[in-house]
Amino acid sequence: MTMVQRVDVTDAAASLVRDLTVQHGPLMFHQSGGCCDGSAPMCYPVGMFITGPGDVLLGALDVGLDALVEVFMSASQFEYWKYTHLTIDVVPGRGAGFSVEGPTGMRFLIRSRMLDAAELEHFGLGAAAEAG
Repeated sequence: MTMVQRVDVTDAAASLVRDLTVQHGPLMFHQSGGCCDGSAPMCYPVGMFITGPGDVLLGALDVGLDALVEVFMSASQFEYWKYTHLTIDVVPGRGAGFSVEGPTGMRFLIRSRMLDAAELEHFGLGAAAEAG
């Protein structure tokens, strides 16, 4: 049985997360702002960015480390993205703000697609759930 997730990571992004974990310790992602494909998730050492009741845990990524890497999004932003599956990827470029990949010459970004019917049903967003 396949596990249904809202968020995933490409092999290239997982590799960079592993490298950055060696330098910075355990990491987490936070996605706020942006409305579409190409938005930049911020990657922080765990504890550097404090999440709160205004944040939604989208999921935890298995990047090949002992611990999973949690991915959060602001609740207000989640309202725009709740029908979307997100994949964290990496491309050449300059990272934003205080995101730890900045000095590497690479930057994380979001690739998105609409949730399929099975995923919508799993997350309670299918037609039956919306009608009820």
